[in-house]
Amino acid sequence: MANVVSQGAQERGTRTLRAEGALKAIAVDHESPDRLRRILEQALVFAGAAFAAVYAPSEDGELLCLMESAGVPRTLYGLRDSYPRAGRSPVAEAHRGGRPVSLGPAELAEHAQARRVPSGGFFLTVLPVQEDGGCLLAVSERPEGFAADDLRCLELVSGAVAFTAPAAPAEAGDLPPSAFSLAMDTGRVRVGDDLLDLFGLDPVEFDGRIETLLSLTVPEDLPSLMSVVEADHMSIGDRELEFRVLQPAGPPKWLRLRGRLLAGGEGRPARLVGTVVDVSTLRSDVTDVARVQRLAAALATAVTVRDVGKAVVAALRRPLRADRIALAELESDRLVVTVLDPPEPEAWPELWRSEWRTEWPDAPVRAMPTLAAALREGRARIWPAGSPLERALAEVGPGGLAVLPLPAGNRMAGVCLIGWDAPHDFGTDERALLTACAGLAGQALVRARAFDAEHELVGMLQRQLLPRSLPRLPGAEAVARYLPSTAGLELGGDWYDVIPLPDNHVALVIGDVQGHSAGAATLMGQMRTALRAYAVEGHPPDVVVAHANRLLMDMESDLFATCCYVDVDLEEGAAWCVRAGHLPPVLRYPDGRTEIAEAEGGPPLGVVTRADFPMSPLRLPPGTVIALVTDGLVETPGSDIDDGMDHLAERLADAAPADLGLVADALLGDAPRSDDVALLLLRYDGMELRPLREGWTVWRVPQAVGHARRFARRTLRSWGVTVDQDAALLVVSELVTNALVHTDGQVRMDLTLVNNRLRIAVADASPRSPVRPTSIGWEATGGRGILLVEALAATWGTLPVSGGKQVWAELTLAAERSTGPAPPGA
Repeated sequence: MANVVSQGAQERGTRTLRAEGALKAIAVDHESPDRLRRILEQALVFAGAAFAAVYAPSEDGELLCLMESAGVPRTLYGLRDSYPRAGRSPVAEAHRGGRPVSLGPAELAEHAQARRVPSGGFFLTVLPVQEDGGCLLAVSERPEGFAADDLRCLELVSGAVAFTAPAAPAEAGDLPPSAFSLAMDTGRVRVGDDLLDLFGLDPVEFDGRIETLLSLTVPEDLPSLMSVVEADHMSIGDRELEFRVLQPAGPPKWLRLRGRLLAGGEGRPARLVGTVVDVSTLRSDVTDVARVQRLAAALATAVTVRDVGKAVVAALRRPLRADRIALAELESDRLVVTVLDPPEPEAWPELWRSEWRTEWPDAPVRAMPTLAAALREGRARIWPAGSPLERALAEVGPGGLAVLPLPAGNRMAGVCLIGWDAPHDFGTDERALLTACAGLAGQALVRARAFDAEHELVGMLQRQLLPRSLPRLPGAEAVARYLPSTAGLELGGDWYDVIPLPDNHVALVIGDVQGHSAGAATLMGQMRTALRAYAVEGHPPDVVVAHANRLLMDMESDLFATCCYVDVDLEEGAAWCVRAGHLPPVLRYPDGRTEIAEAEGGPPLGVVTRADFPMSPLRLPPGTVIALVTDGLVETPGSDIDDGMDHLAERLADAAPADLGLVADALLGDAPRSDDVALLLLRYDGMELRPLREGWTVWRVPQAVGHARRFARRTLRSWGVTVDQDAALLVVSELVTNALVHTDGQVRMDLTLVNNRLRIAVADASPRSPVRPTSIGWEATGGRGILLVEALAATWGTLPVSGGKQVWAELTLAAERSTGPAPPGA
């Protein structure tokens, strides 16, 4: 027993010696601005105090004011900023009597009733500081209060306390270069010259107002700075924060403010005194408060779910030095991942890779019970390295894993997973940061999800008015992209179309209806349909656009539309371009050169009734890419559209045209999305096998059908067709006869041969299509022609052509055909 007592005494003696050594080391550092706080912290360490504070007489001597404190908040014990020096508080009694005052829970309860001293289950001790007339106050929450050795340590702390009583504000010239003194009632501030240099102010021109300094700070940091300089939201004690100051050029400068709020006493205002120093070069990263501020600012402008995910990744991964971070929406029992960083599948667990859906995984929650439990609880969970977790979570963070459910109201909107490979220590501040960020992200995720849903509905309605797919073209490839604007939820008027035409022609159309509304989208659909109808009728490009303009004028709409129409001859590699108030095409040639086509333009559709729409020729060597765009891709507020077109041409020159889809994606990569964007690309490769064509104008003479048959026979023999001639000539006879008998005006026959497929087309001036008879009696003298054509041809049909029609039939010829010269006399 004696040995135990001696060991305890030795430990207590050792603790006292350690306290003396620590206090002597602090006393040597006279220049330290937080010297008094560091002394008080020794009372927490060596005396076991939960709270320690120093009170000093005010300037008029009527109050004992709080100068410095350390430990838990003083409000937990009901301690005040100041006490009347003549009052009956423990602080005043110790100061007047010059002796320690110790109160236990019972005495504190009595003081609470009679002397307005707080009560509670704690012990309070006040020791006078004889040299300067102040007091050291300490609170213990241990059941036995302060032991004798604890009191000895408190006496050492009180002996080491060195402070000066509050004095009147010094003149500006007397302040240290980086110091300031702020009167809390008037906002007048006295500052040192070095501090004004940090703000970029001239001492002669500075007006002494705190508002002048605040106006130079970064707006995002202003709320935290205002909480320091407004007395209504503060208590007496130390203040420290970092904030940014705007610079004339370059990034903002980071400054650190350290100060104390001093009570002024009767008739005098409280003052905030301290220093401001430049910490831009010392700062390794932003503070936790700044991180939350930055995340809140980023989420305020995040529109889509993907934007929210990117903001969370940017705010957390690098500052926390995490190896991977994932943000996922919670839909039923599945996690629909919206952002992964890093995005490579190999960086994520095997279960995630097995559930990969194109770009992001879609992982089941039921396969991760630990995660499911965290989501049910709705609070952040942290597992250090080595925690027993299912593989799907353990592989996310083998060195530590943080799971942050993202709350939104009374439900969970999603979850954020943060993982480390090396063992990671989770501090208290870091846990608080994660919890704060989770709450912000959850609310933003719900807003973004609602926007995405509405935006997807708008986009779906818009896409219903656009082509479902683009046709396959002989000797060319077409790719189109459409991006709805993210700036609002109204339907746009951008459209595109690819229209196959006879004789291996194709029409490329892109346009934009004024405004964003249901009316604009409706008009867009009407104009797309009208242009397609006029093009299929066989009109030349200028007539197609002129007809659409007249139609829009007749509709008496308040809206107008722009369009660019390009008719491409895929056989010859030539094109005609017509512009109606729209941007010209951009051409990329096989050698990588690009140019903006010099195509004349007419007015927008729906503006002038009788408008001219001139046609401009384009030459297309094989390998040429034609790019048609709407202004949403090349124009932003405050920028010139010509500069945007030049930039588009530069990016098109840098693209590899082999994969046209990748080219389209690259061109849309930095689209501003403040307006709808439509993009139409066509790469002309040239036709490997060009059709053989011949035409014949049929004269209305008695031998017209015979002339047509002889022309067809000569043409087929010149093409080497030696078999199946009888079937072809019979079809020619029937089609020409029908045109001559049932129509008036000019009749023309065209023959086309490609890949053993013969097309016979006869055009006339009547819009009425031939009707296939349902039944023919023996006595009938006509009506069998169409039945014969149907029996002999692989397929047949009619097309409208410039007010008339074209009746055509296609025959599949034998695989072998003679390519030698025709026999003599044939």
